[in-house]
Amino acid sequence: MDQLPQWASLLAVLLATALFFKTIHRRRRGNQRTYNLPPGPKPWPIIGNLNLIGTLPHHSIHALAKQYGPLMQLRFGSFPVVVGSSVDMAKFFLKTHDAVFIDRPKTAAGKHTGYNYSDITWSPYGAYWRQARKMCLTELFSAKRLESYEYIRSEEMRALLCGLHEASGLGRVVKLKDYLSTLSLNVITRMVMGKRYQQDNEVADQGGSVTTLEELKSMLDELFLLEGVLVIGDSIPWLRWLDLQGYIKRMKKLSKVFDRFLEHVVDEHNERRLLEGQSFKATDMVDVLLEVASDPNLEVKLNRYGVKAITQDLMAGPETSATTVEWAVSEILKKPDVFGKATEELDRVVGRGRWVTEKDIRSLPYVEAIVKETLRMHPGSPLLSPRLSREDASVAGYDIPAGTRVLVNAWTIARDPALWDAPEEFMPERFLGSKIDVKGQDFELLPFGSGRRMCPGYSLGLKVIQVSLANLLHGFAWRLPDGVTKEELSMEEIFGLSTPRKFPLEVVAEPKLPGHLYERLE
Repeated sequence: MDQLPQWASLLAVLLATALFFKTIHRRRRGNQRTYNLPPGPKPWPIIGNLNLIGTLPHHSIHALAKQYGPLMQLRFGSFPVVVGSSVDMAKFFLKTHDAVFIDRPKTAAGKHTGYNYSDITWSPYGAYWRQARKMCLTELFSAKRLESYEYIRSEEMRALLCGLHEASGLGRVVKLKDYLSTLSLNVITRMVMGKRYQQDNEVADQGGSVTTLEELKSMLDELFLLEGVLVIGDSIPWLRWLDLQGYIKRMKKLSKVFDRFLEHVVDEHNERRLLEGQSFKATDMVDVLLEVASDPNLEVKLNRYGVKAITQDLMAGPETSATTVEWAVSEILKKPDVFGKATEELDRVVGRGRWVTEKDIRSLPYVEAIVKETLRMHPGSPLLSPRLSREDASVAGYDIPAGTRVLVNAWTIARDPALWDAPEEFMPERFLGSKIDVKGQDFELLPFGSGRRMCPGYSLGLKVIQVSLANLLHGFAWRLPDGVTKEELSMEEIFGLSTPRKFPLEVVAEPKLPGHLYERLE
């Protein structure tokens, strides 16, 4: 009760401030251009339309789009936000006028977890971002480099399958996400840093602490959550100092932990470069980054800060793969006929004498259809990362002023009944014979975005998703724990940079291939 007067005083200050700025705004408005803005709900003073956004923002915005249409104007605190929720609007923002809407707004996540906007995700449009993107496309995620790392993905896939086999031999109920996250993390740490982190593998950093596999998982889980949350200070800057939700404090803490770890990684790689001298050869992505950073002809110097920021980006990317595969198995458990069709295809194409390889995927159209349908219903980013208009633009008779934040609502597009029959149903068959793909050219399906801000590592993520799911379906029969029916399986989600299950999927795996295939490789 003692705090009530403080909140009452704060509210009075907020209202007085709002009235002051409203008066100033009215005086200045006479000298400003009048814009014809898209339709949308009337904003409240100070908070705008934030009162309409719940814990699952993509659900809230989906409901609003049904009411106000495919182009909608919202206000998040002090900032105008335009939401595009149709194929035409997505194409306008991401392709036709990509150059106008290619920038990023300044957010707490970009500042505190993105090395002050030095990573690829949050860096503003300009020479630095163009250089970083080119480096990703031509050096880090080129077809040749990804092919050179195929043996890593194959070895880690085998380790996953053998681990599941050992658990199934004991008849245990397993949390599938734990195994999938280990796979994704081991693949990316070997590709990026040349090192596989075991459960008991401790790596000392400069701060004297240790980093284990579980600690890395925890750090990445926190990163994914914090980069996707709606921070009040991002919408109402003059309240940022209060950190009402405590998110900024958590971001700063996480940033310090990650930086200690990445400092150790960069030091370790630099020491090897010096030790090997002229005979040094890049073997992982950090090596490549440091090699690029030493190039005197770079348009913008890539300093140590930038190397750490991009390395952190590379580590975070594959987590979406684990989330997608977990959603796929969840959906299949609710539709056993899908599992039967996938098994028939796998037995016919691959046979029961070996595991599925990356080269097999092009011959497995039904498995590919399951992946596409999962990405349709559970896109990693249901609201694509926010963009910022660099100049005034017009669309469908409405004006979008410079400085407007723009969201593309991929979740609503993927549930548009004008595009999809029975959009709420899991139906992989809809993609059989369809030319719609997930590579950013078909705006009905945008799990990785589109245009120049599209996820640069999508091809790696897609490979991991496809081969992981194919082998899980090929090597095991899956069922829910005793006493749990498919109708009782929760499909609730939580919102962040990705959108994982609220409750981890618990399953029982029953091996169905010859025993020698599950033996661990030495």
